[in-house]
Amino acid sequence: MTPDLDVLLTRARTWLAEDPDKQTRAELEDLVARVADDAAPEAVAELADRFRGTLEFGTAGLRGALGAGPNRMNRVVVIRAAAGLASYLRDNGATAGSTVVIGYDARHNSDVFAQDTAEVMSGAGLTPLLLPRPLPTPLLAYAIRELGCVAGIMVTASHNPPQDNGYKVYLGDGSQIVPPADTEIAARIAAIGTLTSVPREPIGTTGGRVLGEDIVDSYLDTVAGLAGDGPRDLDVVYTPLHGVGGTSVVQVLETAGFTAPQVVEAQEHPDADFPTVAFPNPEEPGAMDLAIALAERTDADIVVANDPDADRCAAAVPVADGWRMLRGDEVGALLASHLLARGRQGTYATSIVSSSLLGKLAAAAGQDYVETLTGFKWIGRLPGLAFGYEEALGYCVDPEHVADKDGVSALLLLCELAAEAKAVGRGLPDLLDDIAIEHGLHATDQVSVRVTDLGQIAAAMTLLRATPPTALGGLAVERAEDLTVGVGGLPPTDGLRYYLADGARVIVRPSGTEPKLKCYLEVVVPVADRDVAAARAAAAGTLAAMKADFAAAAGIQPV
Repeated sequence: MTPDLDVLLTRARTWLAEDPDKQTRAELEDLVARVADDAAPEAVAELADRFRGTLEFGTAGLRGALGAGPNRMNRVVVIRAAAGLASYLRDNGATAGSTVVIGYDARHNSDVFAQDTAEVMSGAGLTPLLLPRPLPTPLLAYAIRELGCVAGIMVTASHNPPQDNGYKVYLGDGSQIVPPADTEIAARIAAIGTLTSVPREPIGTTGGRVLGEDIVDSYLDTVAGLAGDGPRDLDVVYTPLHGVGGTSVVQVLETAGFTAPQVVEAQEHPDADFPTVAFPNPEEPGAMDLAIALAERTDADIVVANDPDADRCAAAVPVADGWRMLRGDEVGALLASHLLARGRQGTYATSIVSSSLLGKLAAAAGQDYVETLTGFKWIGRLPGLAFGYEEALGYCVDPEHVADKDGVSALLLLCELAAEAKAVGRGLPDLLDDIAIEHGLHATDQVSVRVTDLGQIAAAMTLLRATPPTALGGLAVERAEDLTVGVGGLPPTDGLRYYLADGARVIVRPSGTEPKLKCYLEVVVPVADRDVAAARAAAAGTLAAMKADFAAAAGIQPV
């Protein structure tokens, strides 16, 4: 047995000695035995990966595959993360008894991780408030402000595959953490010794408790109250994609005066294995197939969906040749137009990878417009925010109460807008055409490459920096920006932005939550003689050429 293997096995056995979880102990014991017995290459590689560093805590908190070892999501990692967060909070003004609200979704071990977190907070002298059951992430964000908490933790991996889980941290302003809080929390996590050094107390020790249904009802009533008076005739098909949004969405729609939606039966109840979808993300091909099939059978007016933790909202609408998924930028434009028509004043914001159309809509209404880095950790904390969205199906329509993306409230307002359009014989595609005629057709698309080796992403970014494209899709690159140096007042980030002729834009960056390289493309086509169809055809051709040219420039194969 090599010295390196001896070290690896020693680390694994040290981990086993303090792992409080029966399942992950048994899993690691089996793996250690296989490595110690015959050093099978696949077992050695698996053990090495589990102990190759520590799951990194960043602005997205923690997210990774479930399993034993420091490079996985498990109780040891979560307890240490909770202890580090508690230390950070105490060092930054939280006093004995300060409240921390904790939520969780229906993924494997989410409830266990939430309970462990509550016990660590209690042991640190803070007061944990545990949400009563698996619930949407935006409800956790709402509870932070509603209950005056110093922080909130949501145990969720959002739309990641079923083998993953995660740990999302919010501060007392109700927004997700941003630098330098992430590195300061990470440093305190790293300073935690053995688990026996982490004090843990039952949840009621410092006044903590499991919250009642009143906080749930308060959130749902607040969301339902966003809908104004107006038409309610709308046949809705809904899917929570095996997640936690189901009962919340049905209650909100009914409270707001809509008929209860038809819910996709096979996806209605939370299921941590997500058995009917390859990826539990409404953006992924096939995820909405069951909902659209139900809508076709029942002649519905709209299909709406949430991701598993219900902080995102997707929609599909009937068109001449079937059903069409609305892009995130299209839903963002529709919601913005809806709120602007209501007279909502303030800052309208989106991320740099989203369409530039929101800026034109805001300017036409005399409202401020801001672009941020990707992520609602940036959008949600903007002063005077009236509406924020990002193209990855995230929308903040009620920043006063939820300073984060909220798939439940966005779904309600989208249904309200669809009902208003239906009442005058129109649909959401007609409203998008109206916007295009006034502001030009802003068409977006994406190149997304999922990798197994993160080095492929670094290689693509290196190639693009060394040999930047001079044209994409027949449009000259007029200006290029390397976002690592920070431009336009934005914090530095790993990304590249290209400004092309005729108002087109391309932005490329590594995903912050998945092993993907993402490229976001936008073209702007004037609409001549109100012929939106011709503009769409022209835009589609240009986008297809841009995608092919970008893939070649980056040396990648899109999926």
